[in-house]
Amino acid sequence: MDNTLQDSIHGVEKVRKCHPYYNLTMQFTPLPVRCSLESPLGKMTLAANDNALVWLGFDGQKHEEDTRHWRESHAHPVLRLAREQLQEYFAGGRRAFDVPLNLDCGTPFQQRVWQSLLGITHGTTCSYGTLSARMGQPRAVRAVGAAVGRNPISIIVPCHRVLGAHGALTGYAGGLERKVALLQLESRD
Repeated sequence: MDNTLQDSIHGVEKVRKCHPYYNLTMQFTPLPVRCSLESPLGKMTLAANDNALVWLGFDGQKHEEDTRHWRESHAHPVLRLAREQLQEYFAGGRRAFDVPLNLDCGTPFQQRVWQSLLGITHGTTCSYGTLSARMGQPRAVRAVGAAVGRNPISIIVPCHRVLGAHGALTGYAGGLERKVALLQLESRD
């Protein structure tokens, strides 16, 4: 069965191949290389193309990208830099990242949401409604929430800093326990 999803953004129709249950596939070109990191919150997979990080997620998380067919490389300079900065972050010594990122794998709307996430600074949070309003689309709260949930670069693109209305802890692809742990780590400063 051929699963497709029609998606309209600013009047432009797009048809994209989908996983079952209409989860949009990410498009990574050229094929990235990957490595893993044992973090205090569990094993993570990092992936990069020639010059930027394209994926960072917890193994077993929701919407996990299948990276098994990507070549493993521990020598790739972007992956080495990302691993080093993540280790510093988990040790409490890093508040901001300067790893080059490539967020082109999503739809234009998803990319706008992910770019907006980068404006939420270390130690702060915002609601989905506030994020929608900052993007100039205050009525797109659900769409923004869906895009936040599909963030391909966990932690560095800080989707864990987005909360529900009135500060409620809501979904996180890596699991609510990890979201709480990340927020606690960032509140220690």
